[in-house]
This record gives sequence, structure tokens and C-alpha cells, in this order.
Amino acid sequence: MKLKSRHYYIRKSHRYLGVVLGLQFLFWTIGGLYFSWNDLDEVHGDHLRSEKRYLPADLALVSPQVVLDSLKRTQQIDSIATIQLVEIVGEPVYQVRYFAGSATHAAGEAGGHAGANATNQKVQLARATTGELLPALTKEEAIAVASSQLKAPVKVENVEYLTEAGAHHEYREKPLPAWAITFSQPANCTVYVSAELGTFQAIRHNQWRMFDFLWMLHTMDYESRDNFGNLLLRVFSVFGLLTVISGFVLFFVSSPRRKLANNYQRANR
Repeated sequence: MKLKSRHYYIRKSHRYLGVVLGLQFLFWTIGGLYFSWNDLDEVHGDHLRSEKRYLPADLALVSPQVVLDSLKRTQQIDSIATIQLVEIVGEPVYQVRYFAGSATHAAGEAGGHAGANATNQKVQLARATTGELLPALTKEEAIAVASSQLKAPVKVENVEYLTEAGAHHEYREKPLPAWAITFSQPANCTVYVSAELGTFQAIRHNQWRMFDFLWMLHTMDYESRDNFGNLLLRVFSVFGLLTVISGFVLFFVSSPRRKLANNYQRANR
């Protein structure tokens, strides 16, 4: 009777653990299949993009100091983050990231440094051939940048100016403000261009969106999608381990050989 009761409780615990975890195991399996059968470069949209263009070496560029001197006439510059030469629709442009105000000093005193998302970081574009300061990209300029990124852009379906993007937005954790340019083809894709940086940031299409949805189910992070240390995933991982262990135990205690051994012991008592 004691052995039967033990079998009963093992089977019952295994069954209920299976019911609780079965759906999530299905999501993990479907997600794993999708991840393994899709090329990550295609998910990122690399196959939709045109070849990267480089600036010629014989350009006549002004010194970045010219840009800084012009910028200091109108802006208070606390420190320089980066000065980068970028290409915007075939034109060489200086992309100057700088800090204004005293927030960088406070961060330095605290032992840290101001990062790319610091609230006091600003960006200034300037024509690299003349030093002329340029404003943030207009709608038409953003469309031109987005179109230059695609191999075969078709019709522009929609253009949206983003000033914020939530945790579930497909442009999350990217520089804002940004222009979102959606094309009818290829693959119903949306190209995101940073208005202040003036450059391409991301391309999102149907294959990426499916990957992102399954990734959320895979990580069980329904807020930001990328937190592998969330409590829900940890709990289900422990339950999954218990389910597997209970299955092995159930197989061992229910094996025919063990039953024969137990029957033999009872017969010889």
C-alpha cells in the first residue's frame, strides 16, 4: 500500500507540473525551431539593404575645429563625446556629440561617465566640406536616407516622427527622435532614421517581427524582452527541472523489472 501511494503522488505531481509547463515548453520549442531555421542576418534585414557606400579619399574637408568654433558661438559646450565623419545621402557630414551643462561633472564625481543616453548630450550635424551647421533631418531628407539603404525601395506607405518608443516598440532602446519610414515592399519593412544623428538606425520587417514575438515568449520577459534573469523565467526553469526529475523517478519506480522484484519479495515473505 505504501509503494502504491508513492506511485500515486509521483504521477500526480508529474501530471500537474506537465499541465502547468506544457504550454511554455511548446513556446520554447516553436521559438527554438524558428530561431534555428532562420538566418540571423536575414532577420536583421541585411538581405534587404544595399551595399554600404564609402566616401572617396580625395575629399577636401575642413577641420572639425571650424565646426566647434561655430558651435561655441551659440551653444555652451561642457565636453566633447565624439566627432565622427558620416555619409548622409552621398554627402560627408560631421556628427558632433557633445555635453552641455554641469551634469557630466556630477557624473564624473560619482565615479561614472555620461553615456550615449545622457539627458544632457546633444548632437550637431555640420557639412564637412564647409563647416556649415546643419539642422536635424527633415521628412524628405529622412526618406532619402531610408531609400538609400534599401536595394529596391518601392512605394512609401507611411512616415512617422517618433519622440518616444515604449518597451514593446520595435524601435525600443534606439536614438530618439527618429523618422519611421514604412515601405510597401520589400517584406513590409520600416526603416528607422535618427533625426539628430542623420543616420540609419534599424530596419524592421515581418520576419524580424515574428522573431521578436517568439523571442519574448522564449525569454518570458513580457516587459523589455531581453531580461534573462527575470523571476518568471527562473521559476519556470526550476519547475521544468522538477518535471524532468519526476519523470525519471516515475519511470524508475514503474519499471516492469522493479515490479517483478517487488512481487517476488512479497511472495517470499
